[in-house]
Amino acid sequence: MSRRYGKMILYLAAAVFMSLPIVSCRSTSHNTHTYRPYHERRNRGGDDSRDDRNAGSKVDNSDRKRPTPSGNDFVSDEWARLDIKLGRHDNKDLYKELKRWLGTPYVYAAHSCGEGTDCSGMVMEVYQKIYGIKVHRNSAKMLEENCVPIDLDDLREGDLVFFITSSDGHVSHVGIYLKDNKFVHASSSRGVAVDDLRQNYYATHFHTAARVKKK
Repeated sequence: MSRRYGKMILYLAAAVFMSLPIVSCRSTSHNTHTYRPYHERRNRGGDDSRDDRNAGSKVDNSDRKRPTPSGNDFVSDEWARLDIKLGRHDNKDLYKELKRWLGTPYVYAAHSCGEGTDCSGMVMEVYQKIYGIKVHRNSAKMLEENCVPIDLDDLREGDLVFFITSSDGHVSHVGIYLKDNKFVHASSSRGVAVDDLRQNYYATHFHTAARVKKK
């Protein structure tokens, strides 16, 4: 008799379990947004990809066109040397300063032009010299304490671009945006260099664009 009741309880428990709704567990504390050039986002219509770190909602980019992987093909020799023609609205002092930093080897926790620097160290030094603004030494803290996230459409010269390159899901890399999708940063493998947001690696690990708060 007890065995019969035991089976009935098991059947009842199984029926209750099968009737429960299936819940998908997905972390939304840090969203990695794939960068798409402005003309691609505009032509697709609808809502643009944007940073939802403070909004608490997740943007689904699964139906959006993603940049085609092309390695370093997006960066011409002129851009790689920052030997480009500047317009009257370009900050020539910024370009001149960043050109000084090009080729500086990557050295963790350093921030010396020509000798060694990491990504946040270079940004910190350049912002202090060009804009007279002191920003945090750590990229994640820089975003959290010194910046206001902006839409990709609003990116302009001097804004910062942040990436999640570590497995822990935290912001771990930062660069200075110039124009035409190009930004300067301290690469751990190549030192200070010019790259393009549409390159596969940076498009995949892109987190958000941000503007430094004026003191």
